[in-house]
Amino acid sequence: MSRRFKPFILSLIIVIIDQVTKALIVAYIPENTVGFSFFNDFLRIVHVRNTAVAFSLGEDFAMPLKIILFIIVPIILIAAVSYYIIKDEKEFSIFEKYMLAGFVGGGCGNLIDRIFRGMSVVDFISTNNYGLLGMERFPTYNIADASVVICMILLLISMLFFKKGKNNE
Repeated sequence: MSRRFKPFILSLIIVIIDQVTKALIVAYIPENTVGFSFFNDFLRIVHVRNTAVAFSLGEDFAMPLKIILFIIVPIILIAAVSYYIIKDEKEFSIFEKYMLAGFVGGGCGNLIDRIFRGMSVVDFISTNNYGLLGMERFPTYNIADASVVICMILLLISMLFFKKGKNNE
């Protein structure tokens, strides 16, 4: 396998873990219920569906607009990011390419849901927010969401604080 395509192994791993966990949630936890609670209710495994994007933004959009914003735009974005991963120039370090691949994996995981689960994404991780930002619980999320957020934070840290160059490879 070419060195340029190796970061996509991370994308594939994320998609597999995301889709397997979502399939387990759908199979064993009825929708809109709490399946399990851990750590004195800090962590709940639930089954909810999100028909919008982060924090339920766009839930009331008309279906044609949802298809454009939630399927077509993400496909274009995933393709563009994938291009930069494959591109054999030194714009991004190897670490940064893997973080972009984590973003691609998370994006693909949620895109698969939107296409094959009736424009809804299975969310199942609910954590106690202890009133921070006025929320008792953080909005429910999934492995794909976590991958996108974590990889983007690490990518930004890398781009802001670490000098590009041969030593960064």
